[in-house]
Amino acid sequence: MAQQPAKPLALTLGEPAGIGPDITIAAWLKRRELDLPAFYLLGDEALIARRAKALGAEIRIASVSAGETEAAFPEALPVVATGEPASAEPGKPDASSAPAALASIRQAVTDVREGRAGAVVTNPIAKSVLYRAGFRHPGHTEFLAELAAEDGRAPQPVMMLWSPRLSVVPVTIHVSLRDALAQLTSELIVSTVRIVASELKSRFGIANPRIAISGLNPHAGEDGSLGHEEQTVIAPAIKTLRSDGIEAKGPLPADTMFHEAARNSYDCAVCMYHDQALIPIKTVAFDDAVNVTLGLPFIRTSPDHGTAFDIAGTGKANPASLIAALRLASRTAAAKTR
Repeated sequence: MAQQPAKPLALTLGEPAGIGPDITIAAWLKRRELDLPAFYLLGDEALIARRAKALGAEIRIASVSAGETEAAFPEALPVVATGEPASAEPGKPDASSAPAALASIRQAVTDVREGRAGAVVTNPIAKSVLYRAGFRHPGHTEFLAELAAEDGRAPQPVMMLWSPRLSVVPVTIHVSLRDALAQLTSELIVSTVRIVASELKSRFGIANPRIAISGLNPHAGEDGSLGHEEQTVIAPAIKTLRSDGIEAKGPLPADTMFHEAARNSYDCAVCMYHDQALIPIKTVAFDDAVNVTLGLPFIRTSPDHGTAFDIAGTGKANPASLIAALRLASRTAAAKTR
């Protein structure tokens, strides 16, 4: 049996009309078969009961407080109320969706920071639904950083997509390509890779992480003929990182970084923008990749997929990525307590 964290995992509701409730129910039903770590859902018990009925799932649900979840978990899915009811039907977000999703995230962070939970695991949100309700963050990652702020200062969140076959980090995250180019600096690359290297050591048990750093332009700029950023922005950052004792190599052409032999030569690929990192991992590990937020004072993982409104409530949703997220949260939480 894998080492378990000392406390249960706080699982957020996600978008109530999406597949978050479906995969939560499916994961709990596999708890014994897969020896899953104890978790509890922060959300609306009535919504979960309705979704279970729609799915034809035979499941017990226990309305509990955060301190009672571990005792309930073996026999019932523990649900801790957030005070925000969710009335949305599968595939049909409504006015209750955003308040319910955000209250669940806030409470999960509170629980882990106050010691009631070992880590935060987040179900998928629908950013378009949140934006219509006034949400001002590009995504989960940036919202979690705000919730983690201390003395008015938010930490730098780093988004890692992890799987047993490939781990990637985009330096710039949920911004347009034009804005990504404007944001990219040597300082941002250095601070990002320092966080990655530190947490690969502390959370993933890699004593000397090997970091592959991509170029920005085709063929890593072709010695300046296809762009200068490799020479003026990325190479100076790599020089600084190596002077820190971090095993960083690059800038590497992104189009040759992700075949099997190349992947075996590093522990994490750090890329310059969102799609440069996420396209390869979603190609090789779509069902079992996990979104991990590094740089926070707590552990957060999430399935690496969206809300899938079109299949919500149909029983077609695959819980594999959520199961992988629960396992990784458990593993890294246990590592941080040692």
